[in-house]
Amino acid sequence: MKKIVIVDGGPRRNMNTAQLLQRLAEGAMSVGGDIEVKTVRLYELDFKGCMSCMACKVKGKATNICRYKDALTPLLEEIAQADGLVLGSPIYFGEVTGLMRAFLERLSFPWLSYNDYSLTAPKRMPVVLVETMNGTPERNNSNHFGTMEWCITTALGTPERIIGYNTCQVAKYDNYELGSFSEEAKHAWRDAHWEEDLQKAFDTGRKIAEAQMTV
Repeated sequence: MKKIVIVDGGPRRNMNTAQLLQRLAEGAMSVGGDIEVKTVRLYELDFKGCMSCMACKVKGKATNICRYKDALTPLLEEIAQADGLVLGSPIYFGEVTGLMRAFLERLSFPWLSYNDYSLTAPKRMPVVLVETMNGTPERNNSNHFGTMEWCITTALGTPERIIGYNTCQVAKYDNYELGSFSEEAKHAWRDAHWEEDLQKAFDTGRKIAEAQMTV
């Protein structure tokens, strides 16, 4: 059985990031066979970022899985044994959400050796990074997954990326103080691009699942 773990770092269960991740999961499951897909929502877990306890770096007991025990521990252990990893987050102030950043600290700090600054995960695997944002391809301030993206690339492999641009934040813009946005323009962009974004997510999920079936 091959396992793909999807980590949803967004706060809203049914909005843009969640929709892309759901379609990616559907694409992976469409392959059938021995493919298991598990989605975990970070906003439903009670956890903290790296505690700097250094337990992962004790001489003779160093490990590349975080030793701090809380609600994140089962997810980190599952990822260590997974065959594919998908990380999704909306972009807030140019960055992934605070909970996604906290999760990435716990995931990647144990990979880092302070002896030679190498990064070694328990195993390498295909990775997909999913982002949603207000910005357009021509105008956005996204730092994507930031420094953590370098850690992911070095330890796991070069990720694929799916970006949903210029997303609708709410159904009715007139109900909120969002005067700098045109609801008509937002919905026009969504009508022109969202189905294509969803299809890309589905195709990417199917692609990584098919690749695992041949390993």
